Amino acid sequence: MTIQISHASDPKTRLYTAEERARRDASPWTLVQGILAPAQFLVFVVSLVLVVRFLLTGEGYGAATASVVVKTGFLYLIMVTGAIWEKEVFGQYLFAPAFFWEDVFSFAVIALHSLYIYALWTGAFTPQGLMLTALAAYAVYVVNAVQFILKLRRARLDGGVAA
Repeated sequence: MTIQISHASDPKTRLYTAEERARRDASPWTLVQGILAPAQFLVFVVSLVLVVRFLLTGEGYGAATASVVVKTGFLYLIMVTGAIWEKEVFGQYLFAPAFFWEDVFSFAVIALHSLYIYALWTGAFTPQGLMLTALAAYAVYVVNAVQFILKLRRARLDGGVAA
């Protein structure tokens, strides 16, 4: 017979220390992140539809382009405010151990979105090339979003355990 042991009560495996949780709960940046994340996701869904529509039909390039630029703006905003949040909660702007891999993937997402913006401004890519770059950025964004959703779930599970 095997017994499953929950690690949520083990302070070594918890996402936040009691002090970090208190700082997280007191930070106004927690609310900002809570608003920006679903807003960014909504912009992503709309943009994804517009990008795929353009790639399939050749129509709507302007709308698809504008949507990727708006999505990129949300990404930059959530990254800056997220770094501020991380500093308030963990004492460092990025790559706090609790969010190391999420930050690594965030930089990949930023790199691909920034490549899109650069190529758009310089004319380095064709419209199809731009939209394929957007799709690559969006694929990595989905991985990153799943990482954060799993961390949110873990934080909620950890929160139910007395420290």
